[in-house]
Amino acid sequence: MKQVADKEMVKNAVGGEDEYDALADPPNVEKSDHPLSALCVAALKEIFDPEIPVNIYELGLIYKIIVSDSEDEKAREEGKSDVYVEMTLTSPACPVAQEMPIWVQGAIMPLEGVHHVDVDVIWDPPWDPSMMAETAKLQLNMFT
Repeated sequence: MKQVADKEMVKNAVGGEDEYDALADPPNVEKSDHPLSALCVAALKEIFDPEIPVNIYELGLIYKIIVSDSEDEKAREEGKSDVYVEMTLTSPACPVAQEMPIWVQGAIMPLEGVHHVDVDVIWDPPWDPSMMAETAKLQLNMFT
């Protein structure tokens, strides 16, 4: 699928940075209020679905980002936290089904303040286009 609008075009269409950021959040994602959550989102926006030219966060593949105090005492003393990500894929037959969770873990693990990252792939609820952020729909020319 060919990408119709790039990020700059979408930003120009919806307004400034604040408006763009609000439209870039998928409707059903659950995030912690922890400051690391925003860094995790930024890291996940750098991972793109190989078949759809949209990042996995705006595509709606991420259901949860939960940041919590590490269970490891030494990590807690160092101010490090654990991150739990719950995600899905567009299809169980996705060609990168085995790799995508590793990509997610690899994007979040280097962030300062992260001790451990767990990624679970779930299939319920199944992904559908209504889970995409408005920015993703604009990039794919999907107006609903």
